Amino acid sequence: MRITGESAFVLHTRHWRETSLLVEVLGEEHGRIGLVARGVQGPKRHVLRAALQPLQHIRLDAELRGELARLMTAEALDAAPRLAGDAALAAFYINELVLRLAPRHDPHPELYRAYARARADLGKGDSLAWTLRRFERDLLEALGSGFALDCDGDGIAIDPAARYRLDPEHGPRRLLSDRGREDRSQAATGRALLALAGDRQPDSEDLASLRLALRSVLSHHLGAKGLKSWEMLGDLARLTPRRP
Repeated sequence: MRITGESAFVLHTRHWRETSLLVEVLGEEHGRIGLVARGVQGPKRHVLRAALQPLQHIRLDAELRGELARLMTAEALDAAPRLAGDAALAAFYINELVLRLAPRHDPHPELYRAYARARADLGKGDSLAWTLRRFERDLLEALGSGFALDCDGDGIAIDPAARYRLDPEHGPRRLLSDRGREDRSQAATGRALLALAGDRQPDSEDLASLRLALRSVLSHHLGAKGLKSWEMLGDLARLTPRRP
């Protein structure tokens, strides 16, 4: 099958053999695509190599044969955002989520649009936590694993003053007041869920409550193997000296 003029974002690139690359992209019409880019390591192919760096927005032609497609041409459509520090780690996390959860050759135009927005927000320097929580929400929704955030799994409206655990199969479950501390640490506030449902950034405390709540849902879909980016965040936290 011939893929022509596909708009895509580069998710991951690695060397293959002596002169080639294996590239994963998220396409607008064809979803996630694995590409073989042959002969791109020579001194005259630096423009093509630059177009195949992670976060780059490209237009490509390819020929699909089995699981992988042979890249014919690719051109950059813009300049990829230059990210460093926490923003670069956030981009790595977003790319890893897509690589792990989005199946190949399964079109998800909503995911493509969500990725484009997250990429733009990272480039503008917007709140990293809010950018990531919105993308996690949109990713789950696009892949058919989302659920309502303005009511619980039984259809009862979310109470802003309560806390909720996110059940991957059922949706929000309200915590009882006598639940243990561990349950509360992985529960989101009702205010945070309502804000996320309405696409409104909550205050910092409520926003922070969404991180572990959504991570529990993502962990369910990822299975036993977690994400490298989560491991990196854990290592970074251990290396960062505590403030007195």
